[in-house]
Amino acid sequence: MTSPLPSSPAASVLDLAPVVPVVVLSDAADAVPLARALVAGGLPAIEVTLRTPAALDAIRAMAEEVPEAVVGAGTVITPEQVGACVAAGARFLVSPGWTEVLLAAMRGSGVPFLPGVSTTSEVVALLERGVREMKFFPAEAAGGTAYLKSLAGPLPQARFCPTGGIGPATAPQYLALPNVVCVGGSWMIPADAVAARDWARIEKLARSAAGLGDAGGTA
Repeated sequence: MTSPLPSSPAASVLDLAPVVPVVVLSDAADAVPLARALVAGGLPAIEVTLRTPAALDAIRAMAEEVPEAVVGAGTVITPEQVGACVAAGARFLVSPGWTEVLLAAMRGSGVPFLPGVSTTSEVVALLERGVREMKFFPAEAAGGTAYLKSLAGPLPQARFCPTGGIGPATAPQYLALPNVVCVGGSWMIPADAVAARDWARIEKLARSAAGLGDAGGTA
């Protein structure tokens, strides 16, 4: 992402934790307790995807009521969504891919952003534009750890957050790569736990995910 968060000692949102939870919520009423559970488990950077009508309300609630969380918006694909997400309180933006129009809107938003890539040419194009931190998506389908490892040699300046098909078993393999800073995933937010409002279970899963950074760093 292109600039650090003013209130964060980390250089980037990507440096806050080894895993960024990717959240899909159907009911904004679940946003605050879910965010509190994730933060308590050691995962402060939370990506709320714009895949449901409740997303903007969920971002707003988290931003207002869970100040220790760094709440961002995912699946951002239009300039209009950029503006709406920032207005709702999003502190970073994530897109599955990018165009010149979307990149300009995200750059002009005033918050850090993470454009999505899945090819070498897209990575080079972003580097040309001064963007060094990117989302690699869909990670498993686009070549996984082998693909990212092959990029580390010719493009060492690029830093990635792979997302898509990653779970607790494969996350350490990604985190062990020199060009991977963190991974995105939703395994610590199982749908049945959200439906049951079992926040204690989610906190436990989040704590386990937060510990993967140690495993990845020593691999």
